[in-house]
Amino acid sequence: MSEQKKIAIIGLGYVGLPLAVEFGKVRPTVGFDVNTSRINELKEGKDNTLEVHNEDLAKATYLEFSCNENELKDCRIFIITVPTPIDSVNRPDLSAIISASETVGKLLKEGDIVIYESTVFPGCTEEICVPILESSSGLVFNDNFFCGYSPERVNPGDKVNSITKVTKITSGSTDSIADEIDALYRNIITAGTFPVKSIKIAEAAKVIENTQRDLNIALTNELSVIFGRLDIDTIDVLEAAGSKWNFLPFRPGLVGGHCVGVDPYYLTHKAEQVGYHPQVILAGRKINDGMAQYMVKKVVQKMLLNDIDLTNCTVGVLGITFKENCPDVRNSKIIDVVSELKNWGIKVVVVDPWADPIEVKKTFGISLGKVDIEHQVDSLIVAVGHDEFRDLDANSLRALCKGSSPVLADVKSIYNRDNLIDKGFSVFRL
Repeated sequence: MSEQKKIAIIGLGYVGLPLAVEFGKVRPTVGFDVNTSRINELKEGKDNTLEVHNEDLAKATYLEFSCNENELKDCRIFIITVPTPIDSVNRPDLSAIISASETVGKLLKEGDIVIYESTVFPGCTEEICVPILESSSGLVFNDNFFCGYSPERVNPGDKVNSITKVTKITSGSTDSIADEIDALYRNIITAGTFPVKSIKIAEAAKVIENTQRDLNIALTNELSVIFGRLDIDTIDVLEAAGSKWNFLPFRPGLVGGHCVGVDPYYLTHKAEQVGYHPQVILAGRKINDGMAQYMVKKVVQKMLLNDIDLTNCTVGVLGITFKENCPDVRNSKIIDVVSELKNWGIKVVVVDPWADPIEVKKTFGISLGKVDIEHQVDSLIVAVGHDEFRDLDANSLRALCKGSSPVLADVKSIYNRDNLIDKGFSVFRL
């Protein structure tokens, strides 16, 4: 029975670690990652992603951490949770999942199960990963070893909808394996599971979740552009429309992160492989990918109208993570804002109390700075809704700016616009 099988979690990022901790509370589990510094920090009972509290780490008494493949030899269930990003031309980057499959393949034994949680296009598990497992192990799929797919649904920084409180989609390569995988997850997922008929269905369900969200945000972003030309405040319009019970409460914004801005490209990649060119999905992606450029253009226009000298000014950007109250900078679109400002010859200072300065420097090549009374700027872009920024009132924001008529771009629409105007700001919001 699966209850007696030791589990290996391959990849200990935002997805893998919470999963490893939950399994490690109830059964023998090995958390594996190729990053030795990550393993060392976890062995010390710390998680720099802030997804797992130190107390929860301590409760996982059956959990071991390792970067040594040899320590996985007695594991019988392998759950792969490595990143699946896109490359510079928006194609799926499967290098991590291919590498993980090669590693696991070398360890496979008769009757072992490999479960993938990483976001992929429909068919990826069976068409790409399984042949690697067979080649690396010398075993035959569905005779000697088995597979499943159970998509991650982690929402980084969300302490309410945590891993155990979100329904888990499960699937397996045979009926009996599907049942075993479903039972495995039911041991830790209090919200319950949702078994589906095939691995492909589970893969497709995951990839459309964020595609749907992406398209809804794209619609509000396009509305923002239209209403901007009509001199209508988008949020005022959306709040009015939202008075109807069936109006969906999406808001315009920069779409980044490891899922929403990435997953649609996995689906469109597969669609084009089978001879269909997606129009709506790619149109939505084009709109969302262009919002940073649009926003900076509008901010620059306001700065010029206020006689701010672009060549001798500094803009403070508050926030670099892809979402609020989270240190995750993966695929953050704020860097597009920074780059576009620099293209105009504007000096930029980025501030973020949640981001790791070393990680920001490594990922984006920029150094975090200061914006305060002693380090004032000519204009502000509040790009991320961290609590620290939400707590700032109009007076506090004005104290960060010099000059008589600074511009404030409220990307997340977190402030009272009238209060900002009263303090002398020219306000822009999507």
